[in-house]
Amino acid sequence: MAEESITFHFQHPTFRLRQRTHVRQWLHSCVQSESQSIGSLRYMFCTDNYIQDANRQFLRHDYPTDIITFPDQSSLGIAGDILISVDTIRENARVHGSTVIDELHRVMAHGALHLLGHDDTSPALQAAMTVHEDAWLNRRKF
Repeated sequence: MAEESITFHFQHPTFRLRQRTHVRQWLHSCVQSESQSIGSLRYMFCTDNYIQDANRQFLRHDYPTDIITFPDQSSLGIAGDILISVDTIRENARVHGSTVIDELHRVMAHGALHLLGHDDTSPALQAAMTVHEDAWLNRRKF
């Protein structure tokens, strides 16, 4: 497992991801459980303003969101850029009565699941995605 196959970038001024090695190991394990591998995942932790600008520019949606996933081509496994708004994650954790770290990990899994081909464009697919996210969260050992 190449550590550099998952990278973390920080646009948000105050957020830093803890336990990065454990997070990388967890993501690799989860992707392997889907009979796939990781070529290159780049997670960018950003502000609502940053993700809203990206949402407007690339998807023509003028609002912040928790995550935007941009697939990339790789012959080595799944690959892509995953933008995550730390501001929205914090608010969603508060609204859903979850911890920020659980909400963050759920969204990190969500982005990887999209790159694996999972979709959430209907209520039934959203429910199936949640089941996958829950299974991945239950695989954490840290």
